[in-house]
Amino acid sequence: MKHRYIVLLLCTLGLASLAHADESSDLQTSDLQHLSLTRAERLLQTNNREVMFARRALEGSQADKLSAAQRPNPVLSLSSTNFKLHGSNGNGGLQDKTLDSIVRVDQLIERGGKRELRTAVAEDAIKASRFDLQDSLRQQTLNLRSSYYDLLLAQQAERLQQENQAIFDKVLQSAELRLKAGDISSTDVARIRVDALRAKNDVRQAQADREKAQAVLAYMIGQEKNASSLYLTDEWPTLANAPDTGNTDTSLLDQRADIQAAAARTAQAMEARKLAESLQTRDITVGVQYEHYPDDSRNTVGAAVSIPLFTNYQYQGEIARAEVDLTTAEEARQQTQAVALGEISRARSDLNAAIEKVRRYDEQMLAEAKTAADAAEFAYQHGAMGVTDLLDARRVYRTLQLDAANARADYAKSLAAWQAATQPQEAP
Repeated sequence: MKHRYIVLLLCTLGLASLAHADESSDLQTSDLQHLSLTRAERLLQTNNREVMFARRALEGSQADKLSAAQRPNPVLSLSSTNFKLHGSNGNGGLQDKTLDSIVRVDQLIERGGKRELRTAVAEDAIKASRFDLQDSLRQQTLNLRSSYYDLLLAQQAERLQQENQAIFDKVLQSAELRLKAGDISSTDVARIRVDALRAKNDVRQAQADREKAQAVLAYMIGQEKNASSLYLTDEWPTLANAPDTGNTDTSLLDQRADIQAAAARTAQAMEARKLAESLQTRDITVGVQYEHYPDDSRNTVGAAVSIPLFTNYQYQGEIARAEVDLTTAEEARQQTQAVALGEISRARSDLNAAIEKVRRYDEQMLAEAKTAADAAEFAYQHGAMGVTDLLDARRVYRTLQLDAANARADYAKSLAAWQAATQPQEAP
């Protein structure tokens, strides 16, 4: 009876855990259907494959340090000599044979601070890998924000195209009624019908663009199977959040993760050069042995010291290679700084241009285009404008709306690029 209660309890707990898992899955799907940028960035840190690869590289560097910090293991050797090829080595067991049995232990003693230098090289590698992880997160966050705003733009473009198609469908229905009443020519109706079909094509293309943007963003957050469920809820960043690009503190450049990673690799190369130079310091192998010979009933103990002789080679190749690696690391650090400066300069130019474009659309162009479109609608309703001019006015206004959405997307992505170029990335 007691066992039945235990089985029943285990089944209940299992069903509860399954219910909790289903609830978590539903909650995740709900989050994807109302995905904010903040939530997407959290998913990036845990699910993005590039970030996970950088995290594995850091773990590998930490494992390398464990190896570098260890002392050489002693070597145990067992040997037996004086085997007679002709005749007997005596009667009895192995202990009674006239064999010279030797037990020996050898220990390599490293000199010149090799173990400490190996550890220093490994520690610098860990620092570089940690900064690489931060820089990977910085770059992937920028890619995520760009993909996020691409999908937000695709959603808005699809919505505008659907609204435009709905307007053309209503106009076409009205025009067909007016054609029956004789108020409009068949040529005008044909023009409206062509524009209505073109609007349907634009809607279909907008849907395809949205699906492609969903696939790109889904990969960034590790949700490829749920790409079709992605729907974004955030609005475009406002100009009120625009930074002052003219007052950039250049000292922040040294806080960028990619520059810090390059500096750590330069320090690693310096330690590696010292390690190569330390190879010229001779290591010593110390050995002790115990020897047993049954016939003489003698047990002896011996000791030995081995010292390498640098008569042919003194590690000139390793030292030269370390010098080249140090020069390469220093040049890579300088290159990284130059690339970072160029990235900041490009980000500043793109952001300033995007701010001006958005401001023109918000303050002038959209309002004037809306006024012109409303005037064309009014004129057409009262017979003061032909259908061709009306369609042209609508086309111009729709195009301007799409251009304004593209300008806001450019501003949002330029702002993200500026932040990625100038703001230090915190460790994940």
